[in-house]
Amino acid sequence: MGKRRPGAPTLEEVAAHAGVGRGTVSRVVNNAAGVKESTRLAVQRAIEELGYVPNLAARSLAGRGADAVALVLTEPDWRMFAEPFFSEIVRSLGDALANTGMQLLLTLVRSQDERRRFLEYARGGRVDGVLMMSVHAGDRLPDMLAEARLPTVLLGRRSGDEHVSYVDADNVGGARDAVSRLLKQGRRTIATITGPLDMYVAQCRLRGYQDALETAGLKGARSLVAEGDFTEDGGRRAMAELLRRHPEIDGVLAASDTSAAGALQALRAAGRRVPEDVAVIGFDDFSLAQRTEPRLTTVRQPVEEMGRAMIRLLLEEMEEPFVAWRHVILRTDLVVRESA
Repeated sequence: MGKRRPGAPTLEEVAAHAGVGRGTVSRVVNNAAGVKESTRLAVQRAIEELGYVPNLAARSLAGRGADAVALVLTEPDWRMFAEPFFSEIVRSLGDALANTGMQLLLTLVRSQDERRRFLEYARGGRVDGVLMMSVHAGDRLPDMLAEARLPTVLLGRRSGDEHVSYVDADNVGGARDAVSRLLKQGRRTIATITGPLDMYVAQCRLRGYQDALETAGLKGARSLVAEGDFTEDGGRRAMAELLRRHPEIDGVLAASDTSAAGALQALRAAGRRVPEDVAVIGFDDFSLAQRTEPRLTTVRQPVEEMGRAMIRLLLEEMEEPFVAWRHVILRTDLVVRESA
């Protein structure tokens, strides 16, 4: 038995003594789910050794910061919230949290004022951890959260040397596999519609496209690359521009299924048959891919697994804070349908 400290020990002291986060102590005190048995025992041992008594005031304080996870969206364009990827990720995160007893709080951070307010909110102990998606290059919010010692997990990365914990898909490999299929079908003038190129995910899918062409001994022209924004309208505009530049295009990789759906519309409007004249491959494999005409060949992102992995990593960071960054990259699969 350890020696009791003078004065009433705090929740923070219990957390430090047990080597866990403040939110984990709160969940143990309130007998909430989502805590490993070994961690629960360590917290209970620290409570006993310090003589911590969770009175009503302490429980109220603990309740402010316990059992809540913030999902932060930094995308300023409201159109992104209508995209299937957003709804699929939110659903998978909610499913993964269902048995933990924690709430998922959706937070929009689109300006410097909103960023400042969120940091104050999070630092005030109102959330146990933070999940972030749609993070652009140069966004320092993940670093600020890390400096504030708030467990944080990103969906995707800002760059190749990301140090904050993240879950990502093999975007380079997925794009490479897609273009390799087009090449095996005899396509030789292959274009790509990217996502926003200030996002690492878009850069990786472009790199996979370029790698596949280089391996095949083909030099992809810069004019065969059109920047999109992951939306259907953006895909339609990009495809129309690509056809103006290169009427001979016979294959296209779009960086999302919604962009691919827009590309199909532009090809149809231009009188091009898919896949006879132009083969099209998307990226994501949402239900939309089976509703297009023709049905879309696409690279499947394991969205359910990504959501589960994000929650698992966040819970691990809550229970063992400041031990190590956790990086997970999940495999993709090429799902073949009629468009390629």
